[in-house]
Amino acid sequence: MGESLRGGVIGAGVFGGYHARQYANAEGATLAAVYDPVLARAAEVADRHGARAFDDLDAFLAAVDVVTVASPAIYHADGAVAALKAGKPIYVEKPLAVSLRDADRIIDEAAARKLVVACGHQERVVFAAIGLFDIPEAPLRLEAVRQGPQSERSLDVSVVLDLMIHDLDLALALSPAEPLAVEAEGVSAYSGGWDQVSAEVTFANGFTALFDASRMAEGRNRTMKLVYPSGELEIDFVARTFRNTTGYPLNPDFAETPGAKDPLGASVGAFLGAVRGALPRPVVTPQEATRALDLALAVEQALEG
Repeated sequence: MGESLRGGVIGAGVFGGYHARQYANAEGATLAAVYDPVLARAAEVADRHGARAFDDLDAFLAAVDVVTVASPAIYHADGAVAALKAGKPIYVEKPLAVSLRDADRIIDEAAARKLVVACGHQERVVFAAIGLFDIPEAPLRLEAVRQGPQSERSLDVSVVLDLMIHDLDLALALSPAEPLAVEAEGVSAYSGGWDQVSAEVTFANGFTALFDASRMAEGRNRTMKLVYPSGELEIDFVARTFRNTTGYPLNPDFAETPGAKDPLGASVGAFLGAVRGALPRPVVTPQEATRALDLALAVEQALEG
């Protein structure tokens, strides 16, 4: 590939706009094209950055080197597989797909063509900036709260696949054991799906993780409490602060690191680095994203009783 990778974004909604800006500002890349079935929407995003707008997917794919899939989640797999079949490495917003079958389609197509796939669980960048992955103990308990006010965004999926999946992925990243049992209860208020969900996941080593996700709260609340044998860690993702009694050295200035300031930018940058061969892997691989999806679907299954 040339010196500057031509980036393309599938989907011209809110997240499509975020990703378009990432390519426009990325080192070694440029925003070349935006695709949306509604050409006017694609043009609205593309015009901000001097890119081309498309409503023809094949023509769009011919105009780019790498692709971000930022369409509604129910269309992630179709866009991702089409891009891979066209020989394009892909960055897929979370969730990777809405079914395990579709996630496997993406993984199999990428493996057959030896193409990089990344998924947008960028909270891992913040965890790395804090130093959480360097703690040499496995946690005993996790309590995660991720709440926000009512929104018209991401209503094609439940709050589990919209918000909770971030914390499910983080729990899986921290635990050396596999999840064994899932219990959940929830409320469907305005979207036609689950809008507020509480879940408890028990892992094979006794690790217990509790999750509370809502998109009908009065305000934004993003917190996590981790209990280790040596102490506790409480993180406020909104205030960007933490309290640590474990005795392990963590980074009190994590909020000032480039990654924590712009987790999406760091995640997209790692994807581009992996595409160029400068990095061994993206922040989150499709296999890791599929584990988070599998657990999210288990929560949804528990909700259905």
